[in-house]
Amino acid sequence: MKRALELARRGEGLTRPNPPVGAVLVKNGKIISEGFHKKAGGPHAEVNCLRQVKGLTAKSLKPATLYITLEPCSTEGRTPPCTDLILERGIRRVVVGARDPNPAHAGRGLRQLRRAGVEGITGVCRKEAEALIAPFSKFILTGLPYLTLKLGMTLDGRIADAPGKSKWITGPQARAKVQELRRAADAVMVGAKTVLADNPSLLPRPAKGREPWRVIVGTSVPKNSNVLTDEASERTLVMNDPLKKIMRDLGKRGILHVLCEGGGEMAGSLVRAGLVDEFAIFMAPSLLGGEGVPAFGKAGWTLKEMPLLRFQTLEKYGEDVLIRALPVKE
Repeated sequence: MKRALELARRGEGLTRPNPPVGAVLVKNGKIISEGFHKKAGGPHAEVNCLRQVKGLTAKSLKPATLYITLEPCSTEGRTPPCTDLILERGIRRVVVGARDPNPAHAGRGLRQLRRAGVEGITGVCRKEAEALIAPFSKFILTGLPYLTLKLGMTLDGRIADAPGKSKWITGPQARAKVQELRRAADAVMVGAKTVLADNPSLLPRPAKGREPWRVIVGTSVPKNSNVLTDEASERTLVMNDPLKKIMRDLGKRGILHVLCEGGGEMAGSLVRAGLVDEFAIFMAPSLLGGEGVPAFGKAGWTLKEMPLLRFQTLEKYGEDVLIRALPVKE
């Protein structure tokens, strides 16, 4: 299952409106085939995995086990149901990481397989499998995108110095990880002030096939800015509505995952609006102090009102650390 999860991550940022999924086929303790969902409208992970064992009969595949990060689909969409292919190929044991979060489909694929005599096991690496499809799950259940708030800050919580300079607080390894986060997202969002100050491209480099939207919140975006003049200008949205409406509108466009890259005032506003699903905080071993720009704006909270987070993971990139945390929901 860990290998299937690794494969699935290769499809992040390419599969919307579908989730990334990986599959691995094992026989006699050895991996004999593997696959992942490469792009929307293309074959699902199970198909890409099983099409590689065409020379094997249903009888020879009977002792094999298919590991899938997400419950296989059982309905006709842009592609045929994966449950039909699993039964056709003679697979008699399926191990699933996460159930389908769609209430209309949850458990349906597994029930269909079990009725046909296939052993179905669920919940293997469940936490990792559910985290992988968290944007898809939120979109299916609410119609809203999943929002990851990324910040690069000093140890004392500053994202820029007093004059507003922020290049570079974090080192090259951390910045490379940010490119990976961009490749996993369907849209990258910043405020108009960030465009004015930094003139960023917001595109993942290298893109590796990804084409995320860019969302600029606010007004007075310079006409000669990169986001309005480069090769991806047609995928730039300038929006000046309340943040909750912006998120609803992005959901209507089929955007599942938004990566917000600041700045501080927007970060604070998103937290106050309850729109942040995940924090990705890159922290550098440095200090600015004084009038440095605070990570969550100047308004702040009282001790009784302060938002609480729950740490998930801590990873080191060069001299910096990436803290992933989730908001504590009341």
